Amino acid sequence: MRLSLHDGNTYDGTSFGAARDVAGEVVFNTGLTGYVETLTDPSYRGQILVLTYPLQGNYGVPVGPFESSRIQVQGLVVQQYTARPSHHALVRTLGRWLEQEGVPAMFGVDTRTLTRHLREHGTLRGTLHVGDTASSDTQEIDLARVCELTTPNEVVRYPGSAARVLCIDAGIKEALIRSFTSRGVAVVRTPFMHAWEPLLEEVDGVLLGNGPGDPAALLPLCARIRESVLARGIPVLGVCLGHQLLALAAGARTYKLPYGHRSQNQPVQDLETLRAYVTSQNHGYAVDDTSLPADFEPWFRNLNDRTNEGIRHRTKPFRSVQFHPEGAAGPRDTAYLFDDFVRTLMQRRQREGERRTSAT
Repeated sequence: MRLSLHDGNTYDGTSFGAARDVAGEVVFNTGLTGYVETLTDPSYRGQILVLTYPLQGNYGVPVGPFESSRIQVQGLVVQQYTARPSHHALVRTLGRWLEQEGVPAMFGVDTRTLTRHLREHGTLRGTLHVGDTASSDTQEIDLARVCELTTPNEVVRYPGSAARVLCIDAGIKEALIRSFTSRGVAVVRTPFMHAWEPLLEEVDGVLLGNGPGDPAALLPLCARIRESVLARGIPVLGVCLGHQLLALAAGARTYKLPYGHRSQNQPVQDLETLRAYVTSQNHGYAVDDTSLPADFEPWFRNLNDRTNEGIRHRTKPFRSVQFHPEGAAGPRDTAYLFDDFVRTLMQRRQREGERRTSAT
């Protein structure tokens, strides 16, 4: 099997997944563990993923829970694959799982050399193919529709009594949903392309979750967020893509990073407290915080490259972070962000209840 980059570089290896040809953006992740969660993260839809940690597949694949209902990556490239894993919870090997879901993969690649090439030249498109050349019908994801491909087609409700949040789903991780349901919050999960505006009447706040692709491709959604959510002062928490959507809805700009942040060891700093946190991240775009309107301020900053990692409104309950507080990188250092947001929801719920009581 061969990975062919569009700049002419090729990397040969041995197939251990589905024997088929695919094309996509080639990206790398530097995490030491968590390939099950990474492969099922909807933010990777349409991408060929290179895992830089040498050993992969050593603990197999459990029953779940996963970050979505399927493997999302186009293809997988690793240095060393373990065909005989060992773990009490495994039910199948990584190779078998990839084969069952029709995802090609190969091992035996010098992923350090490949990653250094991507770091020097930026993210590149490529093809993962079985023969010397890719077939004429090589599968490639329609990037204009990539968010729709990772989003359910109907509204899903999760019970809870503490508060109610509307999750506008453009490819959200299941762990983000669990971060609210585990706190007793009822979640109404709606596809981003549906008419979700009437659902705002029954919730206390809005969650803008992660997802794949270029946030600028979702400008119509940003306009809806601005007109229906921000204009009404409804509390908002954005995560990853949701962070970028909130920034765009506020009037800021986003831009593409050379090779993105994809790992569980990204250091960020709270610009108010100056406290640093180790965070989990998976994104290829960033918010230009110099373009933020005057009523928003930068909240977190990446300590590696100084890119924006969070924003918040100066007076209203709108906030977002580029990293994943549910990603357990710290492992729970930034989980307080969910607790703070739930308190905001509860306060709004109480105020609305008092307002209705006084009106009657």
